[in-house]
Amino acid sequence: MTANSLISFISKLTGGVGLGLLAACGSFQKDINVPLPTYTNELVAECYLQNGQVPRLTITESVPYLDNGQAVAAGSVVLPLPNGQQVQLPADVSVKLTLPSGQVVPLQFKPGLDAITGKYYTHVGTTPLAAAAGQQFGLDAQDTRGRHLTGTAVVPTFIPIDSVKYKFNSSADSSRAYFLTKWTDPGATTDYYRIMLHKGRPSNNSETDSDISDRLFNGSPYAQVTRYRFHRNDTITATLYHVDSLYYSFRQSTRDARNANGNPFSQPSAIHSTVKGGIGVFTVLVSDKRTLILK
Repeated sequence: MTANSLISFISKLTGGVGLGLLAACGSFQKDINVPLPTYTNELVAECYLQNGQVPRLTITESVPYLDNGQAVAAGSVVLPLPNGQQVQLPADVSVKLTLPSGQVVPLQFKPGLDAITGKYYTHVGTTPLAAAAGQQFGLDAQDTRGRHLTGTAVVPTFIPIDSVKYKFNSSADSSRAYFLTKWTDPGATTDYYRIMLHKGRPSNNSETDSDISDRLFNGSPYAQVTRYRFHRNDTITATLYHVDSLYYSFRQSTRDARNANGNPFSQPSAIHSTVKGGIGVFTVLVSDKRTLILK
């Protein structure tokens, strides 16, 4: 039915009233300016300490959700990335690391890009860290605008990987294999893990990345098994991190926030930071690795 036929039909039913209603439809559209709440930018920290490595961390700042990212904030520098993008970094932040001995070590502002991982950083130390289980490290970051971020992190115990193995599918599609990583959970404590599998170089994006609580296997051996997704001659590296509850909660919250982003049916999800006075994570990573070539 054409538009003219529709109008004629409605006119007959309503005695012409429908014509006036249809003509008025053009006034139903109206642009509304929605005032957005004022947002205060916060310091954002991402710092993962590891035994035997020079400390490095990244300090950025949060922005409003609808920010276009074009304006350069006061006291910031712009770091160009290899992919052509740019990232804003606050340049007026002083960072100090407190060692288990109580010694305070200042970290220098030297923005750069890790050639292996492809991740950028803002502040670096000068000496590799010595970190033993149970020791505590402290982080203190403050800028010239009154923002002050702090955090503490305790070194987790080392949990070794017991074994890794693979098996090719026995069905018609025998070119694919699953990968199994097994370790033993200590029974006296509540423990959390992050298990990652990389194909090829460990600097590549991970094939799997899982966060696990020992709620269902406390004190027992546990095996994490993938689906049949790997092929012959793949080089697979399994990395098992024993993490604390704060880091586990942070990882869960960031995953929930990503899933809720842009989903009209999801509730907003807040980030459970491990730091105070800002947003982000400060933790010590302890890991074990095993590598296999699938033959």
